[in-house]
Amino acid sequence: MKDIIVLGIESSCDETSVAVVKNGKQVLSNVINTQIAIHTQFGGVVPEIASRKHIENISDVTNEALKQANISLDDVDAIACTYGPGLVGALLVGVSYAKALSYATNKPLIGVNHIKGHIAANYITTPELEPPFLCLIISGGHTHLVHIKSYVEFEILGKTRDDAIGEAFDKVARVIGLGYPGGPKVDALAKEGTPSIQLPKTHFENLDFSFSGIKTAVINLHHKTPDINKADLCASFEKTVTEELLANTLEAAKKLNINKIALAGGVSANSYIRNSFTELAKKGFEIYYPDIKLCTDNAAMIASAGYYDYMSGKKSDLKLNAVPNLKLE
Repeated sequence: MKDIIVLGIESSCDETSVAVVKNGKQVLSNVINTQIAIHTQFGGVVPEIASRKHIENISDVTNEALKQANISLDDVDAIACTYGPGLVGALLVGVSYAKALSYATNKPLIGVNHIKGHIAANYITTPELEPPFLCLIISGGHTHLVHIKSYVEFEILGKTRDDAIGEAFDKVARVIGLGYPGGPKVDALAKEGTPSIQLPKTHFENLDFSFSGIKTAVINLHHKTPDINKADLCASFEKTVTEELLANTLEAAKKLNINKIALAGGVSANSYIRNSFTELAKKGFEIYYPDIKLCTDNAAMIASAGYYDYMSGKKSDLKLNAVPNLKLE
């Protein structure tokens, strides 16, 4: 069978990334130009600045990805790009660039759902992983519990009704003075504390999540008790949200009789969450999560997801546009 090489492009937020992936699982290159240092001074991502930086960087990042993979565009079988969800201006840079490459080289174009990309990151880290399995997608913009029926078939079992979990981490970090990016800083400080503070948990009859209440409780505690131990507060917050993630995931696993669980998205890099899910292996579950470098936004995961879409016959045309509120389906 002929090897299929996909060039992936990711520009949904503040990382300009281009990757070359063979057969959906073998990364030949994965170049990431991050803007974290730029946006840190503003306390979060500034969409217009992100878009401008993508324009400045995307050609150089693409050339470097091809160079590291030791191939030319002639060797590429298809071009995949994130077309949503994300920041509309940032998405448009990657989509426009991918469309131009597709037109110039006469290569197939594949628009990829960013959330599907996060799921596919697990196939790169663990090539032997195959559907069906459960995937908990936890990131700055999303919290989804998904039944992965096949490489291209997904069923959403539950999702957040308000804040995404990563958004809650960032807001907590901002309020207690840790700054941006919040997730890693909360994780680091939590290691110095003990989860001794009682915080509210939310449970619905279905498998939905909610993080607005606990976020507000943390903020109110900090305002009312300025001398509260921040490390204990972070540890308690982390423990409480993890318990909510575990409860819904285990309930879904029981309902579907599935023992394979994967994590995905930027928050899956959180050490406490990883360790808590790893403990499930003692109960007979198979637990998977991407390498740390594949948890955050990157083009390798987009190329991987694009490969499976391509193999299933899905292609886009040059009318492809950015869809900032794109849903997983």
